[in-house]
Amino acid sequence: QVQLVESGGGLVQAGGSLRLSCAASGGTFTSYAMGWFRQAPGKEREFVAGISRVRGTYYTDSVKDRFIISRDNVKRTVDLQMNSLKPEDTGVYYCAADYRASVATVGIFSSEYAYWGRGTQVTVSS
Repeated sequence: QVQLVESGGGLVQAGGSLRLSCAASGGTFTSYAMGWFRQAPGKEREFVAGISRVRGTYYTDSVKDRFIISRDNVKRTVDLQMNSLKPEDTGVYYCAADYRASVATVGIFSSEYAYWGRGTQVTVSS
């Protein structure tokens, strides 16, 4: 069993930056691919970024060249550095862990992730 706790959300103006962090406890962290998803009001949860067990990364098109996902296997954390934020980046951001992924795989569907944090709110004002 893995417990995930997100932090770092907040209110920022368009063009600004935020760094989200997800701390994992329980389980074998190096065995999980990790992902960040977000959900805007009235919309479905969507994939934002993921990192494989060997640190391969994958991003949804709308955040490429703006967001960077990274993991620290010693600290058991996965971070999401968000730059050049836009109002459309607003939403609740969730950290998730996929224990079924192969070594180099990053899942992009929420159904692939077994463990979820409670989320952290990100609001980008125009």
